[in-house]
Parts: sequence; C-alpha cells; structure tokens
Amino acid sequence: MSNAVSKPAETRISSGMKYSLMVLAGIAILTASAKITVPFWPVPMTLQTMAIMAIALTTGPRVACATMLGYLAAGAVGLPVFAGTPERGIGLAYMAGPTGGYLLGYLIASWLVGALAQGRGTLARFGIMMAGMIPVYLLGLAWLAAFVPLEKVAEYGFTPFILGDTIKIALVALGSAACTRFIKHNKGGTA
Repeated sequence: MSNAVSKPAETRISSGMKYSLMVLAGIAILTASAKITVPFWPVPMTLQTMAIMAIALTTGPRVACATMLGYLAAGAVGLPVFAGTPERGIGLAYMAGPTGGYLLGYLIASWLVGALAQGRGTLARFGIMMAGMIPVYLLGLAWLAAFVPLEKVAEYGFTPFILGDTIKIALVALGSAACTRFIKHNKGGTA
C-alpha cells in the first residue's frame, strides 16, 4: 500500500525537479543572452529576443513564462542578470529604467509564443514569434517614452532593432525546424 502511495509522490518530485532545472537553465540562458550586447542608448541590442523565443518554442507557455518570471525576480533582487548590469544599475531601479517596458513585453511574448507555436510549422512559428514581438515593442516604446522625447521613441527603441529581431527570430524558426527534423530522423532510425 505504501509503495502505491509513494510512486505518485516520487513522480511529482521528479517532475518538479525537472521543471525547476528547466527554469534555472532558462534563466542562465537569458542572463548570458543579455550580456552579449551591441551598445545602443537608451536600449542595448542583445540576444534576448533569440533566447526568449527559443525557450518559448522548446518548453511551452508554462515553463517559458516561469523562466521569464524567475529572470525578472532575479533581476529585481539585484542579481546582475540584465544587459549592462551592474554598470547601468541593478534591481528595481534598473527595471524602472528605459528598458522596463521591454522586459514586461518579453514576459507576455514568452506566454503567447509558447502557447501558440506548439505543433506549428516553420513559417507559422516565424509568424507567431513576430506577432509575439508586438507586446514587446508596444510596452517597450510606451515605457521608453517616459525617458526620451516622443518624436525620438521609434528612432531609439524600434528602428535600430526590428531588422535584428527579425533575423534572430528567423534563425530560431529555422533552428527549431532543423532540430525537429533531426529528432524525427533519429526516432525513425536505430535508437
């Protein structure tokens, strides 16, 4: 009797550990992607778009959103996980700065892309990831407007980034398709 009761508990613990490790790995990937920057002001260009979209595609909405929440929490408590930290500030002060809206937008995008892209083809995934950038840019630009003149918002927060984000998203879509083909090929071969 106790063996039958302990099996589901062991499964829950195992699932919880796997989930926690996936979230921690995602936070580490997001942190590394934030540290690879092309310096722009007031918003740096990073590989975060690529990392967030890849995490959302591979893990789905729950893990992607939990990863982004964990990343934001780590930054909020002062860990130097964001682009330009600790040089440009840390913690809530950094999050309230010019990039705060983009960070919030990434949280929404992680959920949307993770939820909508599951089981879709390469072109559909590309389109969903591009649509996922809408809340990123809307919230990012609206927030940025508090820091730069309104007529400069698009110049500082959109124009320099849209081509790079499109290329990064295309690379994620193509990489995802290649991984899917590789997995299917290996499942069909000798395992």
